Amino acid sequence: MIFISKHIIPKGFVGLTLYPFIFLKKEQLKNDNVLVNHEKIHLKQQLELFILFFYIFYGIEYFIKLIKYKNSNLAYYNLSFEREAYQNEDDLHYLKIRKKWAFLKYL
Repeated sequence: MIFISKHIIPKGFVGLTLYPFIFLKKEQLKNDNVLVNHEKIHLKQQLELFILFFYIFYGIEYFIKLIKYKNSNLAYYNLSFEREAYQNEDDLHYLKIRKKWAFLKYL
């Protein structure tokens, strides 16, 4: 389910996925198939890690990457979950062929 909420989305972002919901900053973003696909990839990742473990893994990996890169943007873009989503967001059929635990190859 997609919801619109400019208050939930962190500054500098246009979408956020909190299973089972996708939050977008503006109504017109519902028509952005690439963005919606990116967020749907995160839904799949969250399911694979039983939701709670996704957030734990995401937080730990972010903290490690933040120490490594000393830059929050670089840390974010180098997270395995984000790398998988960004590299495959243009392929609207990706989720049909995606292998389980695919984010691991982006570590």
